[in-house]
Amino acid sequence: MSKNKTEKFREFESFTNTLDFNSDTKGKWHEIFGNTNPVVLELACGKGDYTVGLAKMFPEKNFIGIDIKGNRLWKGAGTALKEDLRNVRFLRIQIDFIEKHFEKDEVSEIWITFPDPQPQKLRKRLTSQVFLNRYRNIAKPNCVINLKTDSDLFYESTLETIAEESLEILENITNVYQLQVVPEILEIQTYYEKMWLGMGRTIKFLKFKLFSNSR
Repeated sequence: MSKNKTEKFREFESFTNTLDFNSDTKGKWHEIFGNTNPVVLELACGKGDYTVGLAKMFPEKNFIGIDIKGNRLWKGAGTALKEDLRNVRFLRIQIDFIEKHFEKDEVSEIWITFPDPQPQKLRKRLTSQVFLNRYRNIAKPNCVINLKTDSDLFYESTLETIAEESLEILENITNVYQLQVVPEILEIQTYYEKMWLGMGRTIKFLKFKLFSNSR
């Protein structure tokens, strides 16, 4: 019998690889992981498919999946425990308050996978100038952002923000699955990506520097 939301949330809170807004984490992530490896975030990670996939691919890095929905995070956290992935944690917070949970220069890389495009709320998009400034307060100077999305609106608005802030684009792929060879790192598919692909949507990928060269 499948678990309901309440059961999943209760179990999520009992896992050894989960934290929430009450956890004392700011400036302590290397202590939490027990090493000094680079810290990579997946924002709005949902069920944590990308967090877990990246952790398997890069055992020399630490990965933190962030979302507000504990019943969604339950799946990724449970998978990471079953597979003994010690370089994975899941943090249940609103991304608006991310600066309360990370110290300056604590984050090396950020992934944003299939976020809500927020069609009516530009400032709420996770690549808006508001959010980029929040990330800058916790990121290392060489930090990059990876965006994977099915949304033309989100993709195009991100390009506009990159241009406005004079940021450097490292990769710009307008259709991931039309590439002759899809990079392994982009072959990871989330629950939502599989759903969008089933509807015939095109998957786009952007990788860009968080800081301008003039920093």
